[in-house]
Amino acid sequence: MAKNSIKALILDMDGVIWRDKHPIGDLPKTFNKIESRGIKYVFATNNSTNTVEKYVELLGQNGLRVGIEQIFTSATATAKHLQKLHPDGGKIYVVGMDGLEKTLRNYGFEVSSDDPLAVVVGMDQNLTYEKLKTATLLIRSGVPFIGTNPDKTFPSPAGLVPGAGSMLAAIQTATDKQPEVIGKPKATMFLQAIETLGEKPENVLVVGDRLETDIAGGQAANCKCGLVLTGVSNKAMGDAWRPQIDYIAETLDTLIDQV
Repeated sequence: MAKNSIKALILDMDGVIWRDKHPIGDLPKTFNKIESRGIKYVFATNNSTNTVEKYVELLGQNGLRVGIEQIFTSATATAKHLQKLHPDGGKIYVVGMDGLEKTLRNYGFEVSSDDPLAVVVGMDQNLTYEKLKTATLLIRSGVPFIGTNPDKTFPSPAGLVPGAGSMLAAIQTATDKQPEVIGKPKATMFLQAIETLGEKPENVLVVGDRLETDIAGGQAANCKCGLVLTGVSNKAMGDAWRPQIDYIAETLDTLIDQV
């Protein structure tokens, strides 16, 4: 691939920038390198647990100054999807964290189990049987079942822990219904990010650690893709992936040296 063909990056966060908010490598050094090359960047994460404002704060704590317009999450993608279907807002039942609930409220929805327009399920570290029960009964009664993202696991310093996909699987088993998934590997967030970046897809590099979401989604959006080995995928998995991945590197920092 010709050098300097990459004009912008769409970066996953969990497993790329940090693990459970512990930074991976010297982030200010890496981003100084990116900026010195004149490469633009945004962040796109399947994690629905935080608001975009919280991500700006978390990145700032790691020495990175970004604006809310540079953050794309499965929560915002889900909220925008629901807003298109229900421009006047309404009630949504949520199995998820405060960040998902706040995002839905910011887009004009009320969080309630009383005759909701949809059941939205994301990663929930406070998951209870009662939440599963309520979601199951609503979905079985005909309420649409929506998942923010299908990530089965989530990288942490202790290892891989249950992600949103694990919550979806429990409810799917109980309801015999497949959720409509909004986040990666669908191209929705990537297309939103490409529009913000103002670049052609072929000049944008999607960087992620998870083949079935980050890489599949980036390829669906016709972007170049880079796999880093700091999250859930290893090199053998990356080498075996088809279509072939454009770049595979140990870390984001070493990936930038290849671009």
